[in-house]
Amino acid sequence: MLDITVNSVMPPKAGQPLGFGRVFTEHMFMMDYTRGQGWHDARVVPYQNISLSPAAMVLHYGQEIFEGLKAYPGENGEVYLFRPDMNAKRSNQSCERLVIPPIPEEDFVQAVKTIVDIDRKWIPTDPGTSLYIRPFIIATDPFLGVAPGSNYLFMIILSPSGAYYESGLEPVGIWIEDEYVRAVRGGMGFAKCGGNYACSLIAQQKAHDDGYSQVLWLDGVERKYIEEVGAMNICFKISGKIVTPVLNGSILPGITRNSVLTLCRDMGYEVEERRISVDELVEAARSGALEECFGTGTAAVISPVGKLRYKDEVMEIGGGKIGPVSQKLYDTLTGIQWGKLDDPYGWRVTV
Repeated sequence: MLDITVNSVMPPKAGQPLGFGRVFTEHMFMMDYTRGQGWHDARVVPYQNISLSPAAMVLHYGQEIFEGLKAYPGENGEVYLFRPDMNAKRSNQSCERLVIPPIPEEDFVQAVKTIVDIDRKWIPTDPGTSLYIRPFIIATDPFLGVAPGSNYLFMIILSPSGAYYESGLEPVGIWIEDEYVRAVRGGMGFAKCGGNYACSLIAQQKAHDDGYSQVLWLDGVERKYIEEVGAMNICFKISGKIVTPVLNGSILPGITRNSVLTLCRDMGYEVEERRISVDELVEAARSGALEECFGTGTAAVISPVGKLRYKDEVMEIGGGKIGPVSQKLYDTLTGIQWGKLDDPYGWRVTV
């Protein structure tokens, strides 16, 4: 039985600017792990700072993982999650790579449902808004030694958020990075952990300085094959086919990516998951075969790309406007997530 504490913090008023990940709800979920005891003491407490030893292993060796999903308002007061079982499964894949004790998938989903239900009044309803859910696990042992921890803390915090990109569905510009690399096969590229994002910051800053929203990474060995964008997977429509990089161990297995590929196949498109060289992409852009480009991810859902830059070549896609496939995918996915469309896949879960 969860120990639930309620206080009187008020959620933002409707229409109040939220941004993304800057405002947090009044409660959070916590659960401890102790070697020999397992996961224990699940609880919901008021949102607050936490106390860690300066020697906590997460601060020195980065043993942590996280997830990201959303809650959506439905009709008649219902609240929906989108494929939370996939987040639970991916969380445990990340845990395995970083030698963190797994959490039973049903417990993960129950924890998410519990905290969302308690703070459901914080779910915004304005267009483009949602309640972002951030589960994460950190190693807390006060020990300066490179070894798996013996004690961990699992937490879930919630953030009522606006659109990930201020431009909304306006196509963004993407910088194809050719100097730095993000991940290699055998590393942590497929895991959702902070190190993968920290190493992307230098290229992200370089891209922003030149007016681009995100970085598209190439493989870390040959530096010629497309992998993923910093905050999302990437898809292309080339000569009528939907083409996306194959999952090879250095790319995050995105839940939105998986959903989009399912929808594309059901829409009648031929879908190819394979290696895509940057030279092939440049040639497709030059010949006009590159018809659309869009990112897929929890935060942005579908992010149309209107411009790609590789070295000194700038490739405009679709006249810089959102393409029909991108728009249809966005409308279908958000329709399912918000309960406005039928869900033949069983993806929508009621809290």
